[in-house]
Amino acid sequence: MKPTPVSTAIPNHSCILVGLINKLQDDGMAQEYLEELAFLAETYGLETKKWYTQKLEKPDKATFIGKGKLAEIKAYITEHLIDVVIFDDELSPSQQRNLEKELGKKILDRTTLILEIFEQRAQTAHAKTQVQLAQYQYMLPRLTGMWTHLERQRGGTGTRGGAGEKEIETDRRIVRDKIALLKDRLKEIDKQMATQRKNRGEMVRVALVGYTNVGKSTVMNLLSKSNVFAENKLFATLDTTVRKVTIENLFFLLSDTVGFIRKLPTELVESFKSTLDEVREADLLIHVVDISHKNFEEHIHVVKQTLQDIGAGDTPCILLFNKIDAFTYVHKDEDDLTPTLRENLSLAEIKNTWMKSLNNPCLFISAQKKENIDELKKTIYEMVKTIHIKRYPYNNLFY
Repeated sequence: MKPTPVSTAIPNHSCILVGLINKLQDDGMAQEYLEELAFLAETYGLETKKWYTQKLEKPDKATFIGKGKLAEIKAYITEHLIDVVIFDDELSPSQQRNLEKELGKKILDRTTLILEIFEQRAQTAHAKTQVQLAQYQYMLPRLTGMWTHLERQRGGTGTRGGAGEKEIETDRRIVRDKIALLKDRLKEIDKQMATQRKNRGEMVRVALVGYTNVGKSTVMNLLSKSNVFAENKLFATLDTTVRKVTIENLFFLLSDTVGFIRKLPTELVESFKSTLDEVREADLLIHVVDISHKNFEEHIHVVKQTLQDIGAGDTPCILLFNKIDAFTYVHKDEDDLTPTLRENLSLAEIKNTWMKSLNNPCLFISAQKKENIDELKKTIYEMVKTIHIKRYPYNNLFY
C-alpha cells in the first residue's frame, strides 16, 4: 500500500510546549513564540497544560534539549497523563525518533503542527493538493522513523533488518513519485489560475496580506459586501478569495490570501506558490496589522520579509492597523522613572513614533466595529484611481 502523510489528528487532548533560549531568541522572545505555539495548538484542538524553556547555545543533536530537562518533562507527562509534546522549532528525523522513544508520547514540532492545521483547514481540491505536497516533502527524510506506521499500513509484514531497509527505499521511491505527481497536478492548477487571472482583464488588482488572524477576511467582507469565512483562529483562510469591489464609480478586484506566520515551513511556501501569485501579481497591497497584539511590530517585519522573499516587496502598500477597539495600554504616571515600553504608549503616541515617517499610507480602523472605514475606502479609491489612470491615460474622463 502506498504511504500517505501521517495524520496526528488527536483533538481534545492535552499537550506541553518546549522552546529554547539562546543568542537568537532571549527569554522574552521564547515566551512570545510559545504563546503563539499555544494558539496553534488550540487551533488544532489541543489543550496546553504547561510549557518549558531551556537555555542552550544550540539544540542537542540527539534530543534537542538536555538530559536533565528531558527527565523533568518525562516526569511531568507521566504524572499528568499528557498526550502530546510540541517543540517550537523543527526537529531532525533522529531527534524526533529519540524523543518518541524516550518520552513514549506523540512528538510534534512547529512545522508538523502547522501542516496538520493546514490539512484540517483545506477545503478545495487546490488547497488539499498544496497541503499534500508540503506533507510529502516534509515526510521524505523522515521515512525511517515512520517505519512502524508504514508497516501497520501494510498489515504488518514482520520483516526486519535488510528487508526493512528495502521496504524503506521502496517507500522513498513511492513518496518521490507522489511528490512528482502532485507537482504536475499543481502545475496544471497554476495554469488554470493564471488563465483565470488573465481573463479578469486589466482591472486593477488589490490583495489583502498580513499575519495570520489579523482580520483580513473581516476587512474583505466589509469592502466587498460578501460573506467570506472569518474566524478567530489561525489560518482560517487557505484558499484565495477574489471579489469585484466598487467604491463610488471605480471597479477593482480584491483578493484575500493565506496569512503569514513566523517560521512558516518552507514546504508550505513552495507548495502555496499559486496562492501567493495573487499577492505577487497585485497592483496594490493592503497590509493588515492587528494593533491590539503586543508583538504587532514583529508581525509587520515577518510579513514584509515574506513579501520580499516572494518578489512583492516593492508593490505599493497601505499599512492598515486593525482592531483599534481592542487596543489597550498601561498608563505611566509622570513621576514613574522606569523605562517607557511599547505597552505604555497610547494609540495617539504610537502614531507619532516610526509610523509618522512612513512613505506609505498608514490607517487605523476597527473592521469589527466599522470604525474609520470611510477613510479606508477613500484611500483605496485614490490609490486605485492613480494606478488606473497610469494604465489607461485616455480613459479617465469619469473621475
